[in-house]
Amino acid sequence: MRIVKTVSFVITSIIVLSCSNKIIQSKVSFSKDNVLDRRVDSVLKLMTLDEKIGQLNQYNGFWEITGPTPKEGQAAKKYEDLKNGLVGSMLNVKGVIDVRALQKIAVEETRLGIPLIFGFDVIHGYKTISPIPLAEAASWDLVEIKKSAAIAAEEAASVGLNWTFAPMVDIARDARWGRVMEGSGEDPYLGSQIAVARIQGFQGEDLTAKNTILACAKHFAGYAFAESGRDYNTVDVGESTLQNIVFPPFKASVDAGVRTFMNSFNELNGIPATGNKYLQRQILKGDWNFDGFVVSDWGSINEMIAHGYAKDNKQAAEIAINAGSDMDMESSAYVAHLAELVKEGKVEESLIDDAARRILKVKFELGLFDNPYLYCDENYEKATVGKKAFHDGVLEMAKKSIVLLKNEKQLLPLKKSGQKVVLIGALANDKTSPLGSWRIAADDETAVSVLEGMKEYKNNQLTYVKGANVTEGRTEFVWETKINTTDKSGFQEAIKAAKGADVVVMVLGEHGLQSGEGRSRTDLGLPGVQQELLEQVYKVNPNIVLVLNNGRPLAIPWADENIPSIVEAWHLGTQSGNAIAQVLYGDYNPSGKLPMTFPRNVGQVPIYYNYKNTGRPVMNEPESVFWSHYSDEKNTPLYPFGYGLSYTQFEYSNLELNQKSFSAEGSIEVTVNVKNTGKYTGKEVVQLYIRDIFASVTRPVKELKGFEMIVLQPNETKKVHFTINKKTIEFYTANSIWEAEEGDFKLFVGGSSVKTMDADFQYVK
Repeated sequence: MRIVKTVSFVITSIIVLSCSNKIIQSKVSFSKDNVLDRRVDSVLKLMTLDEKIGQLNQYNGFWEITGPTPKEGQAAKKYEDLKNGLVGSMLNVKGVIDVRALQKIAVEETRLGIPLIFGFDVIHGYKTISPIPLAEAASWDLVEIKKSAAIAAEEAASVGLNWTFAPMVDIARDARWGRVMEGSGEDPYLGSQIAVARIQGFQGEDLTAKNTILACAKHFAGYAFAESGRDYNTVDVGESTLQNIVFPPFKASVDAGVRTFMNSFNELNGIPATGNKYLQRQILKGDWNFDGFVVSDWGSINEMIAHGYAKDNKQAAEIAINAGSDMDMESSAYVAHLAELVKEGKVEESLIDDAARRILKVKFELGLFDNPYLYCDENYEKATVGKKAFHDGVLEMAKKSIVLLKNEKQLLPLKKSGQKVVLIGALANDKTSPLGSWRIAADDETAVSVLEGMKEYKNNQLTYVKGANVTEGRTEFVWETKINTTDKSGFQEAIKAAKGADVVVMVLGEHGLQSGEGRSRTDLGLPGVQQELLEQVYKVNPNIVLVLNNGRPLAIPWADENIPSIVEAWHLGTQSGNAIAQVLYGDYNPSGKLPMTFPRNVGQVPIYYNYKNTGRPVMNEPESVFWSHYSDEKNTPLYPFGYGLSYTQFEYSNLELNQKSFSAEGSIEVTVNVKNTGKYTGKEVVQLYIRDIFASVTRPVKELKGFEMIVLQPNETKKVHFTINKKTIEFYTANSIWEAEEGDFKLFVGGSSVKTMDADFQYVK
């Protein structure tokens, strides 16, 4: 996708670098294909080495911008760098007033007046918060996910921002890792599709538009494969896993036109990603021809010292720039040492030029050279932030993100009148936790609680009892193990209320800040005393609807065995309570499917659907011990990837292939009939999986290769079509290339990764 549209004419350029009296003129002939590159080069030629290096330097906001300027210390040093043109981007500065003030310094007080890029973590919304990305992935609705990102982009752009550090496209198999909430789950195909949708939502069709911002594909690469699920930990994966599992969403991001990448904190096979030439120069900028720029993660250049890969900040700067990391986020390594490294011959100035050129190009694409204050309209900011259309949009996204895990006894949907409903759980009356992690611009107490949402249904008798807290005290930057409550003083009130209820709705799970960066867990059960509360209430009234709020898969085997209805409601953002209530009362039929496997026990983790068969797969002899299994738990998950129920039922039949084999130029057409056999109109995500029976490297037992969302009225049948071609079965082979290998295959079609029909086919070269 080309972001900048070129035109076919020759022009004398007048490059306006600021809104002040600085105008730099240069006569350049522009051809059809190089207008932008010529504009970039015309600026680059005017820059000193120090000014080029300045473009590679990103600082976090370091003083109260509308107050007095800093006079001493690190803040004063950064302020002088800003005035001297030694800063290319600012981080965590938001709001038109502050953004304009800093931009004014850059374009009116520096020698060349080159504008700044303003970055911020707009992960799942700015002020108006959408569901966490893992929840959005559960919708499998690419159109709605794109809309959600577009809402976030428009709101963020209105406050002066032009760059978000999203989407996170790391494939994650380990629920202990807190940042699973920030991605799209365990599957590279689904993850790639969602990455493209979010990038298109953020960046739109025109980066100079006032409602779009730069996207950033992160973290390159392997971050989610941290050993033990512990954040920032060592990563050591083979080339096959890297190419076939880790890389695909990043490659899809490049193909979708993402303008920036972020490297990751982890080392990969002994080399920190920030200093990894293979990742950044060979793969990203070489094989994939990425022409945007790469930003380090926060301080990750300097962290190569702690890794034991660089002796000091200077050597870290040398390693990072040579490896292909273009912008230094908050290590101050480049601005402090690159000029000296160039003079010493340890860094080629051409590498500085390349990095600066990439950054300048993106600034041109944003329209900042033509109007540095493009994103600085206070009236637009006031009219845009929190507008009703955004709330309507995130509500729709939230409803589509909910997954129905279990529904026995037909407890759901709840009756809209004549029922005595008791609502239990501190999370049910929480207006901050539903915002989830990574919502740093949102205000506390701005989410709609479940209690508020359920109160909208006024014809039932609703009683709320807290039962037990999830946490004690503040949750910001506090480890989860230190904030679990042990207080059971509210149990008896909850038990007493539950005894007389027709239905008990219990909202349990993690606080919104118990998942996210730095929040790894070794226990995937319900935190604190919530499990005990659930069991005590069950003893007096088994008619329980369990609503889970969480940012990762949880291990809830007791609930699965005993609780009749379970709803996975994640952390759904600003409109959380309304979305949950509308699903519970049947005004929206849940349609979500799990993007990540739920384990029975934390000991199974990492657990994922596209595993390898091994040389000793499931045995037919139950008395045998010599096969790949546990002696104290099943191999199977509690809830598999792609799983999710509806208030209606779907029946699959007549799986047909138009032929049993195809060659490189051909394809196979697959059809299956899906019928709604229940009483409610419902959506179903029809999923296609393929298994390569034998290959030059071992292949997973199945891989998602396509999906289609359909809506069916009661008793309606639709025929769903899939096409299998050479591209469908390609993978990174023993030849170290992506190709399709001749052989036998099996395909599976169904409503999850385990409940499927199957057929066989062949690929013949």
